[in-house]
Amino acid sequence: MTDKLKGRNIIFVVGGPGSGKGTQCEKVVAKYGFTHLSSGDLLRAEVSSGSERGKQLAAIMEKGELVPLDTVLDMIKEAMIAKADTSKGFLIDGYPREVRQGEEFEKKIGAPSLLLYIDAKAETMVKRLMKRGETSGRTDDNEETIKKRLDLYYKATEPVIAFYEGRGIVRKIDSEGSVDQVFSQVAKAIDSLK
Repeated sequence: MTDKLKGRNIIFVVGGPGSGKGTQCEKVVAKYGFTHLSSGDLLRAEVSSGSERGKQLAAIMEKGELVPLDTVLDMIKEAMIAKADTSKGFLIDGYPREVRQGEEFEKKIGAPSLLLYIDAKAETMVKRLMKRGETSGRTDDNEETIKKRLDLYYKATEPVIAFYEGRGIVRKIDSEGSVDQVFSQVAKAIDSLK
């Protein structure tokens, strides 16, 4: 089944909470016909499906434990194969969170052609998340939790970015500007793949 994914553009998208990752991914989907896959969304969808695997995941997540890497990878792979015939490429959002995850992804699925690093200053991300929190109803959009999430993000992501910089596939996108200014940088990075 992974043969269906051969030669497809796979783009890892990393960026802190509130960096604008989701917004940029939506714009890439609209312009390029890529499929946007977020490991978090896949996990939440599986849990709410009530499937056997969903029940196991819910139990793990309720304890505050991390879902096993193999499970997350299997879900990403299944979602990619399901969309392989109609998708022009894949945006893998919020993954890998550590170098080992990237290595496992490459063994089981394939190598990324690009890592888009959507970068914003910490204070910008806090501001954006606080604003989102006014309307999102997300319990994790409060200042204390946001700062913890940012700390975790930086600790986890720096080695991943360094690992892929060694391969020359990282494109750092400054997401301090307007949505369109940021997207013009993203589009330039994707156009360079052709």
